[in-house]
Amino acid sequence: MASREQLEDWVQRWLQANKDAEAAGDWTNLADFYTDDATYGWNIGPKEDVMCIGKDEIRDIALGLEMLGLENWYYEYQRTLIDDKQNEIVGFWKQIANKSDGSTAEIYGIGGSWFRLTDQDGALLIEWQRDFFDFGHVQKGYMKLIESGDLTPAMQKRIERALSGEKLPGYYPIGTSPAPIW
Repeated sequence: MASREQLEDWVQRWLQANKDAEAAGDWTNLADFYTDDATYGWNIGPKEDVMCIGKDEIRDIALGLEMLGLENWYYEYQRTLIDDKQNEIVGFWKQIANKSDGSTAEIYGIGGSWFRLTDQDGALLIEWQRDFFDFGHVQKGYMKLIESGDLTPAMQKRIERALSGEKLPGYYPIGTSPAPIW
């Protein structure tokens, strides 16, 4: 097990790496925080879950494809909770979009990430991550951004792809994900 200090240090490095990714509009470098066989998943409403298996899928899908169109967003962590008995961390964040008029739009409700870390050769890495958020409020937030003209073209294309019925990588009907969502 990692010490409390090691877990706190990991949290600070994770938070800074997220700020750096937001500033760059590219989250793919966060893949360095995951084990080669890590899993990362979340629920995407009443019909589907998203699950990425392995560092490459996490980088390409969760941190790549799924973040396209969110280059003007940031995920402000409000609080982190550390369980040093299980090497688990929960971070609660807000989803905030920068709008074209200089104001921001925040997705209402609780959002967060639950991580389990493992020690690999002296480095703490994410073994699994599960995100949670209020999907209904996310939909409503996107609708407001569409109405105000502040949804990025890349996000508009993502929504069109999702509505087309095209099978998206990493998406699974509820209950069929290759790893549990919990």
